[in-house]
Amino acid sequence: MFQVKIFTLYPDFFPGILSKGIYGRAIEKSLWNLDVINIRDYAKDKHKTVDDTPYGGGEGMVLKPDVVAKALDQNLKKNEKIIYLTPKGKTFDQIKAKKFLNEKKINILCGHFEGIDQRVIESRGIEEISIGDYILSGGETAAYVILDSILRLVPGVLGNENSYKDESFENGLLEYPQYTKPQIWEKTPVPEVLLSGDHSKIKDWRLSQSEAITRHRRPDLWQKYKKN
Repeated sequence: MFQVKIFTLYPDFFPGILSKGIYGRAIEKSLWNLDVINIRDYAKDKHKTVDDTPYGGGEGMVLKPDVVAKALDQNLKKNEKIIYLTPKGKTFDQIKAKKFLNEKKINILCGHFEGIDQRVIESRGIEEISIGDYILSGGETAAYVILDSILRLVPGVLGNENSYKDESFENGLLEYPQYTKPQIWEKTPVPEVLLSGDHSKIKDWRLSQSEAITRHRRPDLWQKYKKN
């Protein structure tokens, strides 16, 4: 069973869609499990204060190290891997999704305000991860992105174990175009090769399409693909 723990200031944000559809059915089959920890429960005062002004001045507030550390320490074993979702982290990709899956569990710390006291990140060996070069109001939406990309790789979740193997990034390329019925729509037909029944030609066509799309839209991926 793949284990997920999320540390957040907004536990009502979860489980949401993660308890429905394919992921909800996967929970029922004991393929994965979700625990949501409310960081506010570990605040020391009656007002459940979790943040304070930053030393050195500046706008916004920072999550307090004592509160965050207490939430982590009372719910995780020593040296368990923790990731903190922040714009200054390493970029998340399909390779990291597979890496986290192989660890059999993931512990996600959702940031808010101006972030989290750096001392917690360093003392607990937290890995900083970003889902892209943009700013969100909190780590919860980023957590959904991370979990969606990982959980669909858990054996049994998608049903068809081969369904993700031809997707974008699995072979270093973006995915080829997809078509379905009707065969002709708004006077535009499905490419003839897809109707040929010749699986070798179809495979070659799909590869050429993936290469062309990647070369045009993602030169960075194309350069990596050519080197491999």
